[in-house]
Amino acid sequence: MSRFLILLICLFLPSCAGEEPLELYSPRELNQIYDSAVNLLEDEEYELAANEFLNVEREYPYSIWSEKAIVMAGYALYKGRRYEDSIIQYNRYIQLYPNGDSTAYVNYLMGVSYYLQIANLGRDQLNAKKALKQFNLILERYSETDYAADARLKKDLAMDHIAGEEMEIGRFYLKKNYFSAAINRFKNVISNYQTTSHIEEALARYAEAYMSMGVYSEAQTAAAILGYNYPNSDWYEYTYDQLMKGGVKPKENNSSWVSKAWKSIS
Repeated sequence: MSRFLILLICLFLPSCAGEEPLELYSPRELNQIYDSAVNLLEDEEYELAANEFLNVEREYPYSIWSEKAIVMAGYALYKGRRYEDSIIQYNRYIQLYPNGDSTAYVNYLMGVSYYLQIANLGRDQLNAKKALKQFNLILERYSETDYAADARLKKDLAMDHIAGEEMEIGRFYLKKNYFSAAINRFKNVISNYQTTSHIEEALARYAEAYMSMGVYSEAQTAAAILGYNYPNSDWYEYTYDQLMKGGVKPKENNSSWVSKAWKSIS
């Protein structure tokens, strides 16, 4: 062995280099990592906390704490308003533990994460639709949990946003005289979003579109339903005036689509 090689080896041996022995990597105990993550969460260091919780899963994947660590990582990201990242963790949890103890909670938090990203009316309502799907799941599968009541309240607002998007598109088509396309949007609101704040306008616009097409019977029926259920509504007054200009009055035709649709969901 050459003298150069011996010298090179010696430089990297603690005894030859004359330095303190290098400490070998010693993995942290599970409770150390978890406690560190909890402390970071309490200090509102949410991203760091999430990473520490995920370290529990990485370093102790078969421990009973691994499952909880994913939930807590998602929660830390949620608290830090990293909603898309939190949803990724919730989906991971559901895939790994479809029948886990925290499945209801995770589905609820996923719904809330979508809910908190709902855009103002006039923008795409994809997050509202995803939130609605999650809240419906909570109400169907976990109706006895503490999350159901809040899911029901948030579901109503999500539905209102989705109905609002439908109304905006319907009004656009109506303005362009695309009456059939407009009617389909108003039909959707009447059929599926009757409890939202948009139902009165949906009935009024539905009547307006049919009046514009000269199909008075359907318009009269929509106006009659509007007047019976919302007699003091500005939208009823608006519709009534339109019908009077056309020489007709509100009158329900029980065989019309809107009459059948209304009765089926009333």
